[in-house]
Amino acid sequence: MTSPIPAPGEPLPHYVSTAPFDPYSVEVMTEEQVRVNQASQLRLMWWKFKRHKLALASGIFLAALYVMILFCEFLAPYNLHTRNVDFIYTPPQPVHFFHDGAFVGPFVYGRTMTLDMDTLKRNYADNPSDVEPIRFFCRGDSYRFWGLFETNLHLACPAEGGQLFLLGTDRLGRDVLSRIIYGARISLTIGLLGITVSFVLGIVIGGLAGYHGGVFDLIVQRLIEVLQSIPSIPLWLSLAAIMPATWSPILIYLGITVILGLLDWTGLARAVRSKLLALREEDYVLAAQLMGARSSRIIGRHLVPGFMSHLIATATISIPGMILGETALSFLGLGLRPPITSWGILLTEAKSVSVIAFYPWLLFPTIPVILVILAFNFLGDGLRDAADPYK
Repeated sequence: MTSPIPAPGEPLPHYVSTAPFDPYSVEVMTEEQVRVNQASQLRLMWWKFKRHKLALASGIFLAALYVMILFCEFLAPYNLHTRNVDFIYTPPQPVHFFHDGAFVGPFVYGRTMTLDMDTLKRNYADNPSDVEPIRFFCRGDSYRFWGLFETNLHLACPAEGGQLFLLGTDRLGRDVLSRIIYGARISLTIGLLGITVSFVLGIVIGGLAGYHGGVFDLIVQRLIEVLQSIPSIPLWLSLAAIMPATWSPILIYLGITVILGLLDWTGLARAVRSKLLALREEDYVLAAQLMGARSSRIIGRHLVPGFMSHLIATATISIPGMILGETALSFLGLGLRPPITSWGILLTEAKSVSVIAFYPWLLFPTIPVILVILAFNFLGDGLRDAADPYK
């Protein structure tokens, strides 16, 4: 049966079903597909990041280190400046659990020192009859926690009247492990502060140059070329040498941070400029301009998130670079100065070849430097992939 033909001028018949419509009845999805389709962007990024096992382990390791620096005084067996004059250049003490076949718990053997009169070298020997159990949550050297109050509670301490040098001591009898733990606070935070300065300068200067172009872009590019043409190490040395020797350790720390940030922004600024040159021609940028959005909002709200994966990768690569920069400056004697302690300052003890030959444990501060740099690189790979979960 055919539908009646409407008379001229009459509207065509229009049929609308009033029955409820379920869009999921057209295509039936599994529970996993529904969970993925309804997940937020952050959840998708987290799921992809978890699949990168090495990056996840590196993130946990770095998070543990940054939590540790909040409690350096508690975790270190000794105070930063405690000297054990009877145990100068003592090698690391191994930890034992069994003595004469019986389980004792974690302990070290006491040591006796003899002086070689021919070479004037101190020789240390373990005394198997002197068992010194390691104490936990104990009272030891006093310290001011974050400069707020005085206490003497430590996670681990030597036995009463004993010694505990798990990584040996230096030329003044100071515990190397304790100084590494204290040095982590400076070496790890200087990278975060430096990258903050670098990112602010790189995104602002590079963003304005790439978005507006013109004379400002020309000036910025010439400035970047001049800074990048100067060798980095001599430039670091010259800027670090400008800081007066009368400055307090805190001012020197802030000065080194600013120097590292000022010298690292050029690469990021050039990368941001090249990205914005391409993104500023997109239709959504024109729509934002027609709606009266300011340049700062367009750059920060619409353009920068478009290459966030690149920014994340740059940050995770720049932080270990700044840690190495501080280590190099402090090793050369132009960076941080005592009483502030960093991993670079600890390595100044190992400048001499003879010291390295006789006391190789003074190179232990290089181990956390290497581990932190590798962890940041692995974390950067995982974050860069997770920043674009649809790939």
